[in-house]
Amino acid sequence: MNIILVYDIGEKRVQKVHKLLKRYLNWVQNSVFEGELTEGRFEAMKIELEDRIKEEEDSVIIYKLGSLKYTEREIVGIEKNFTDNLL
Repeated sequence: MNIILVYDIGEKRVQKVHKLLKRYLNWVQNSVFEGELTEGRFEAMKIELEDRIKEEEDSVIIYKLGSLKYTEREIVGIEKNFTDNLL
């Protein structure tokens, strides 16, 4: 499945969350990740993420994209992180 993940994490936890997400997804911009995951890796990422955030303070939004057939990605301005396997 294709994922876009955005987050707003408390300053004390943001570095740990960022490091965790870089193991699973491609960092594309401050607090934004994207990539393709199997169902198993997606569930593993969510479990690790839930262990690192405080649900009463932090916010994580995950968009699951069923198909990229109608998806177009456009960048205006500079690209924050260069990678070959972006959505």
